[in-house]
Amino acid sequence: MFINQTTQLRMRLVGLLILVSTVTGCSLFGSDDDRNKPMPLADFKPTVSAQIAWRAPVGSGVVFGLSPTVVGDSVFAASSDGVVTKVDLATGAVQWKMTVAKKLAAGAGSDGKTTAVATPEGEIIALDEAGAIKWTSRATSDVSVQPWVGLGVVVVRSGDYRIQAFNAANGERIWSVQRPGPSLALRVAQRMIAVEGLVITGLPGGRLMAIEPLAGSIVWEGIVAAPRGSSELERVNDVVGSPVVLGDFLCAVSFQGRISCFNISQGGRSIWAKDFSSSTGMAIDPKHAYSPDARDNVAAFATADGAKVWRQDGLRNRRLTAPATTGQYVVVGDFEGYAHVLSADSGEFAARLALTGGAIHAQAQTTSRGVLLQTGDSSLVMIELK
Repeated sequence: MFINQTTQLRMRLVGLLILVSTVTGCSLFGSDDDRNKPMPLADFKPTVSAQIAWRAPVGSGVVFGLSPTVVGDSVFAASSDGVVTKVDLATGAVQWKMTVAKKLAAGAGSDGKTTAVATPEGEIIALDEAGAIKWTSRATSDVSVQPWVGLGVVVVRSGDYRIQAFNAANGERIWSVQRPGPSLALRVAQRMIAVEGLVITGLPGGRLMAIEPLAGSIVWEGIVAAPRGSSELERVNDVVGSPVVLGDFLCAVSFQGRISCFNISQGGRSIWAKDFSSSTGMAIDPKHAYSPDARDNVAAFATADGAKVWRQDGLRNRRLTAPATTGQYVVVGDFEGYAHVLSADSGEFAARLALTGGAIHAQAQTTSRGVLLQTGDSSLVMIELK
């Protein structure tokens, strides 16, 4: 249920960030045995042709906070070595490329006019339409979540659980809100989205928050899942990946929590929720909601009522990305740079494509030209399914 915010905000710093590779591995939650080894890839007969339509270099390297943003006919992307690039969505042609810092930890968020990235120290760097630096500003702490840009503001979520907005024209900070948070939190790929003029962000502790981006007022909060367990490790319960929207449906998934869907036209009324744990995120289409679980078994739930439809366990422990859905197919990337294509109806393997370039962290994205991924060497790759 969504609840109005009336309590006073207070500060609580993050004491520790847990790498997702540690969480899904054995050092915290089990012994080092075969249960944690990546599943070998099995042979199968492809039922669809998956081809690389184009590949575009960005810089060198990616981290969890880096993910491409598609705006109209362009893609904006960043690399961990400080490069920001604008690429043509149809052809992959580089339209501009700019080195803005020695290292980047988050980005690239863009509305096509302003593109924003963040350094590991929390410096926010904004670029104009031509790729020139417009301004720099500083968040209250480190930033590892991709900025959201739109409506004349740049919104960032920092490691001290503050959500802050900067004027997109000059970098002036215009508001800041904060929630108390747990002492342990995941460092995984996460994104903010905009729905009906509100910025939606997932938070540690299994919560969603909707903020009016110009004033910073909190319109509502939603509970995806409540923390459970007696230890701090057992109570780690962050919303992961990006909240997803389909019509009136708003859905999100948490680690050690639930996958939950709400009706946003009915004040955030809960539609369904299922116990589930993911460290990557989810996707949705009119038939199904899809998500890899914490062991990388990909599951599909009926969008209408949350009933389990299928589960594909042939990618266990392969450190999958959050999925993209095309309606007929579901696409995920893995730690060896493979893109896996599954049937949306059955979960069976439909195609596999070696992208090279190292582990894929960023969520696969459905675009008008195909499925977009960013590989471990920061290259953008567009996949066509025929």
